[in-house]
Amino acid sequence: MMIKREVLDAIKAGEISLQFRRWTRPSVKAGGTLKTKVGLLRIGRIDDLSPDDVTAAEAKKAGFRDVAEFRQWLGTMKEGPLFQRIEVSYLGDAPTE
Repeated sequence: MMIKREVLDAIKAGEISLQFRRWTRPSVKAGGTLKTKVGLLRIGRIDDLSPDDVTAAEAKKAGFRDVAEFRQWLGTMKEGPLFQRIEVSYLGDAPTE
């Protein structure tokens, strides 16, 4: 799951707690972690839904001003048969091996 640096920084700061993805095959699963440039993210609950079901509160939790800005962003994304709402949170520094 590719996430822009400014979004990663906002997740780390606790300002963003949701991500939305439209894809053919998910690359994360609930309860897992994701190693990123800012550290480890926890992947929480994942729900399948329609983009039409995204609420204003959810759009704000994902870092958008409102649903209109979310829809504008969605229009720039690749089409995919699966649309998911993904809870994310910052866990800490990624372990180095």
